[in-house]
Amino acid sequence: MKTQSARQKILFIINPGSGGHQPDIKEIISGYFKGSEHIAELYSIPKKCNIGKLKSTIEMAKADKVIAVGGDGTLKLVAECLLGTQTPIGIIPAGSANGMAKELGIPLAPQEALDNCVNGSVKGIHAVTVNNELCIHLADIGFNAYLVKKFEGLQHRGMWGYAKAAWQALWSHHKLAVEFKINDKTICCEAAMVVIANATMYGTGVKINPNGKLDDDVFELVLVKTYSVMEILKLKFTHMKLNPENIETFQATKLSIKTKHKAHFQVDGESMGKVNRVQASIIQKAINVIVPASSE
Repeated sequence: MKTQSARQKILFIINPGSGGHQPDIKEIISGYFKGSEHIAELYSIPKKCNIGKLKSTIEMAKADKVIAVGGDGTLKLVAECLLGTQTPIGIIPAGSANGMAKELGIPLAPQEALDNCVNGSVKGIHAVTVNNELCIHLADIGFNAYLVKKFEGLQHRGMWGYAKAAWQALWSHHKLAVEFKINDKTICCEAAMVVIANATMYGTGVKINPNGKLDDDVFELVLVKTYSVMEILKLKFTHMKLNPENIETFQATKLSIKTKHKAHFQVDGESMGKVNRVQASIIQKAINVIVPASSE
C-alpha cells in the first residue's frame, strides 16, 4: 500500500439520487475542507449520466484522487472512468447498501469517511468484467437478481415488504438448470442462483464468499443450490450465515455460464434484465482504492 501525499486536490463525484444520501452532503464536504491546505472540487452527477462526459470531467480536473459519493453503483461508475489508471478512488458511503465500503472497512459516517479519503492508504484491487459490465462487488443470476428487480418496484421497502416479495417469489421462481465451463471443466447442475463474487459479502454483511480476496489472482463462482424465505431474508437483512451445505464455491480467472431458460441478472445491485449466457473474466490491478491506513 501507498500512503497519501501532503497537499491534495480531491474531486468528489456526488450522486444526488443515491439511496441513503444525506441532503447536506455538499455542505459537510465543503465544511470539512474549509481552511484546509487541500483543494476539494465537487461535481454532481446529472440524472442522465453520460459516462463519456463524466470521464472527461475527471480527466480535466487533474485531481490527485477521485471520491465516489454514493452507493455501489456510483463507485462502479467512477471505477469505469478510472479503470487501469493509477488515480486512487475513495468512497463516501451514501447508498442503500454500501457493500463495497463495508467490504473495505470504510467508515459509514461522513466525517470519518472523509478522514479516510484524506489520510488513508492506497490498495490495488482486481475487478471482473461480466457480460461486458464492470463488476467490482458481486454479480449474480437467478433468485437474488429476481429479488433485486422485484424490490425496485416495492412501495414498502422494509423487511416485511421484502419478506412478502420473497414469499411470492418462492411460488413463481424455479431453480436454474446451469451449465458452466471453468478451469477447462464443464459442470452441469441445478441452482437457485449463481454468484460471480469479486467481494466476500453482500451489503448486509452476510458472507457469500468468505475466502475471497480483492487482491489475489482469481474471483469466485458460488453456487447456492437451494433457497427458503429464511435464507433470502438472511441475504437482505441480517449477518447470519447461510447454510454451508447449500453452497459450493469454485475459483476462476474466466468462465462461461449457460442456463436452459433466461434468468434475472444483476451487477453490483443493478438489475440487468434477463440472460441465459454469462461470460466473466478477471481484470488484474483494475483500480486503486483508498482504505483505512490500518487495513492490511
